[in-house]
Amino acid sequence: MSIANKNILLGITGGIAAYKTPDLVRKLTALGANVRVVITASAAEFVSTLSLQAVSGNPVHHHLLDPAAEAAMGHIELAKWADVLLIAPATANTLAKLAHGIADDLLSTLYLATTADIYVAPAMNQQMWKAPATQNNLHMLKEHGVKMIGPAEGEQACGDVGAGRMVEPVDIASLLNEQHALTRHNDPTHNTLAGKRITITAGPTREPLDPVRYISNHSSGKMGFAIAQAAALAGAEVTLVAGPVSLNTPEGCKRINVTTADDMLAACQSVATSTDIFISTAAVADYKASAVANNKIKKTGEELTLTFIKNPDILATISARDDRPFCVGFAAESQNVEAYARSKLEKKNLDMIAANDITTEGLGFNSDQNALHVIWSDGEKRLPATSKSELATQLLSLIAERYSTALPS
Repeated sequence: MSIANKNILLGITGGIAAYKTPDLVRKLTALGANVRVVITASAAEFVSTLSLQAVSGNPVHHHLLDPAAEAAMGHIELAKWADVLLIAPATANTLAKLAHGIADDLLSTLYLATTADIYVAPAMNQQMWKAPATQNNLHMLKEHGVKMIGPAEGEQACGDVGAGRMVEPVDIASLLNEQHALTRHNDPTHNTLAGKRITITAGPTREPLDPVRYISNHSSGKMGFAIAQAAALAGAEVTLVAGPVSLNTPEGCKRINVTTADDMLAACQSVATSTDIFISTAAVADYKASAVANNKIKKTGEELTLTFIKNPDILATISARDDRPFCVGFAAESQNVEAYARSKLEKKNLDMIAANDITTEGLGFNSDQNALHVIWSDGEKRLPATSKSELATQLLSLIAERYSTALPS
């Protein structure tokens, strides 16, 4: 694994999501990382140091001035030891302290003293997340090179619904693994994606029938958003063309929101000339109404007949350009999956295609997991079921490898 033998210093602050951190430690150690834990006084109210010590196999650090730790300079030793400083959960108070350089406990002092890569997984009430002060602090931290993981959106412990949940431990571990998988120096794809311009389409489209009705599909956009986040962490310049989905914009990505297939095509065409790699994960509606009613269609009988016409094929259009980017398609099929995927690969002149069986229970649409069969002209690879974040990492590694071989020598 790519974070095997990496020294990860996990900082835990006082949010309710702290109860998930023993699982996060397990996920990181399962990937081969060496994990040490620093806990704030308020975090100790939510999770026990004993449980964290048990899962990490190392003592838990919580005192800034510990006479037993390297002659009271333990914070400097920890700062030098770490390859990665991960703060999860990171409360609004912690973000404020880090942004303004306040070092009044062990964790905030380590932040200033380390040269490690720094990742922060925010967790707080949705209104606290939206507060201008918090957003200003986030902006400052990003300028300092801190990488944000999340937050996720959903129901919170207080009963509110919105952005502010800590990203799940399995996805945090996958994102860290992904970052180092795509940048490690012994990887032949090292830095292949850094600075590359990648456009990704994600989610469904909605095709209107009248002012209140439309046709669409069950695509959640999760796979495309996971790929976008992975690409951004790999150093790519990412443009995410997103249909109507309820997902937060991945950190470091430019987002263009669209509704219809025509909207999505226009957005993709507008960035095509500055795109190196085009990844089409969106579930674009194949057809649209031949005419959209100006007023709500009234119920007038037992049957209703509507006429549809074909939507533009976005992927085929981009692939047919004279200045075409490296094109990767997706094929979500319910039967003859491989045969249909190979047909699309050839018919649309693609460089790669990732096929998945949407009939497999627990995978695909609206799921947090998926499996892919990736096919190109002279090869293929099956990526078994795993989280979409981890799958995005694996797929991007394949894309990076194939893209590098396609570059002029």
